[in-house]
Amino acid sequence: MPEYEEVEVGDEVELTRTVTEEDVRRFAEISGDQNLIHTDKEFAGKTRFKKPISHGMFTASLFSNLIGNVLPGNGSLYLTQDLNFKKPVFINDTIRAKLIVLRKVDGPKILVLKTIAHNQNDEVVLTGKAQVTWARPVEE
Repeated sequence: MPEYEEVEVGDEVELTRTVTEEDVRRFAEISGDQNLIHTDKEFAGKTRFKKPISHGMFTASLFSNLIGNVLPGNGSLYLTQDLNFKKPVFINDTIRAKLIVLRKVDGPKILVLKTIAHNQNDEVVLTGKAQVTWARPVEE
């Protein structure tokens, strides 16, 4: 995991994940969001999507995965996140979530990040901007 001084504007990190039915079930259980658009094939089949869609916040959680584990990594804290949901994510879609460093704020050690996710067809499904900071243990 990089230190603040090692991060450069333009740095990118990404991860890829295929959304499974089990992911949707577990996210519904953990979040409490049991909306039938996500959890019931018959109900979802009657919507404009024709089948269940994944929770938008599940897709957004991929950014949290990157922030907490890669950039900045352990000890980082989310300060803000705006999200723009562009297209639905369906079960078995493969999502590529990416962070791009847009700006650094040196005093408080804040990174401003572009957040973007594409599906397997390279269609943008989610965009946004995040601010994160360091809160790693201080050496004594």
